[in-house]
Amino acid sequence: MNRLIGKVKPIQFLVIGYIAIICIGSLFLYLPAASSAGTSQDYVDALFTATSAVSTTGLVVVDTGTFYSGFGQFIILLLFQIGGLGYMVFVVFMVYALGRKPSLTSAVTLQQSLSGVTLGNMKQYLKAVLVFTLLFEGLGALVLSIYWMDRFTPSEAVFLGVFHSVSAFCTSGFSIFSDSFNSYQTSVFMNVVLGILCIGGGIGFIVLSDLQNLVRKRISGVRPCRLSLHSNMSLLISALLMMTGAFVLMSQESSIPLSDRMLPSLFQSVSASSTTGFNTVDIGALTTSSLFMLAILMAIGASPGGSGGGIKVTAVGSMMLSVWALLRGRKEVKAFGWQIPEETVRRSFAVATLVAIWVILVTMVLSATEDGTFMQVLFEVISAVGTVGLTTGLTPMLTSLGKVLIITTMLIGRVGPLAIAFTVLGEEKASFEHAEGEIYIG
Repeated sequence: MNRLIGKVKPIQFLVIGYIAIICIGSLFLYLPAASSAGTSQDYVDALFTATSAVSTTGLVVVDTGTFYSGFGQFIILLLFQIGGLGYMVFVVFMVYALGRKPSLTSAVTLQQSLSGVTLGNMKQYLKAVLVFTLLFEGLGALVLSIYWMDRFTPSEAVFLGVFHSVSAFCTSGFSIFSDSFNSYQTSVFMNVVLGILCIGGGIGFIVLSDLQNLVRKRISGVRPCRLSLHSNMSLLISALLMMTGAFVLMSQESSIPLSDRMLPSLFQSVSASSTTGFNTVDIGALTTSSLFMLAILMAIGASPGGSGGGIKVTAVGSMMLSVWALLRGRKEVKAFGWQIPEETVRRSFAVATLVAIWVILVTMVLSATEDGTFMQVLFEVISAVGTVGLTTGLTPMLTSLGKVLIITTMLIGRVGPLAIAFTVLGEEKASFEHAEGEIYIG
């Protein structure tokens, strides 16, 4: 057994771990006690929900609030909390709590699962994850529970507050309300609170820690005092995408009065960019232009080092800067006074290419098997691979084949296409170099 475990690489261990958690979660959701009717649901549906929760996607084939019992909803909450932070965070944290040191395999697996983790800063990083999670989720649960106290019983209000606060910060998009947050479309309080939680989870622990250190240095008068390249790029591109998305939505949904569409347009842009998946409008009723804009935001996604999905804003930024450097005749890719490593640019293009290929293949298959327009299918696939959870209404109508393909797509979106590729293909180490050949690309 030890010899077999020794042959499993950390990246493979990571993928196997996520699959194991999904399977265990699906078995709990398959139990009759997990449904409000006291009967077992189809296992494929249970597997779909478990995958959606662990991948923090939020796509659902049944209504979470009415179909699942309190036990079932608690299992879903537990699954997207584990999936949002990464299960290896809990494993390594428990090891530290017992006064032990994590094994090399556990440490390297954690490093593979969370961007920004090194063997040297592991304890510090885990502390930041714990502190920021408790801060955002705790305060979010508190204010939401208080807000709902006059609408529900105290126990219901507390559970709603905890469930939706964790769901927002983990960018999972699960809601106990059948219409997500459509009934709170004009509530400034709900839009602001949920928006802050979504941005906090989507921006990632690396940026949050960097901002904390920046504030601390400025208060203490320590120099130099500036954000890292990663944080600068994450914050700038995220802000630009959110503003652009809000502007497009406001300009395209002209059937709604301008005063009534400013708040939901901004919230929907934030929800898509952070890959949370809450909605305060009927997504299926949006114009094609608005859907396409949301699809772009979902594909790009959030920042690394957090619970958000997508190609990631830093990867897209690296690719754009690489193209700009090529057009300017420069070999170095630079930003904010820093040079971006060539390996980072290569991995960015690789991730984007693999995601694009998978989206094309799955969209082609689902266009033939599902009863939906091309835009509905494409939107569904991008929402799944970006682990967003927004849908035009196609999810509950998926065929068995469609559910399996979306399940696979959500898993790829959570673990990452490179991790899946390395797990399946392995990493080839060349023992020699080939002579260079010439190809012409125009």
